[in-house]
Amino acid sequence: MVLLDLLGRRMALRIMWELSKAVGPMTFRDLQDAAETNPSVLNARLKELREARIISHEGEGYVLTETGHSLSATLKPLHKWAGAWAQVADD
Repeated sequence: MVLLDLLGRRMALRIMWELSKAVGPMTFRDLQDAAETNPSVLNARLKELREARIISHEGEGYVLTETGHSLSATLKPLHKWAGAWAQVADD
């Protein structure tokens, strides 16, 4: 599945996560610092996520698109499940 291939790439979900928590657009530098990644990886993921129309670049920085917000909302139950699973796995 194309979506899982895209989201499985290094830092793709982290970038989405950081943008979903942001109050407004994030600059490249802010996103790089928040995601704790290098410019090369960040550039590659931003390009791919923009091509997929999950994020866009507006005048002041990067934001989730309407599609990106929808995807983020769809992934929240998975995030919740993963947190519960991690607690059980640690026992």
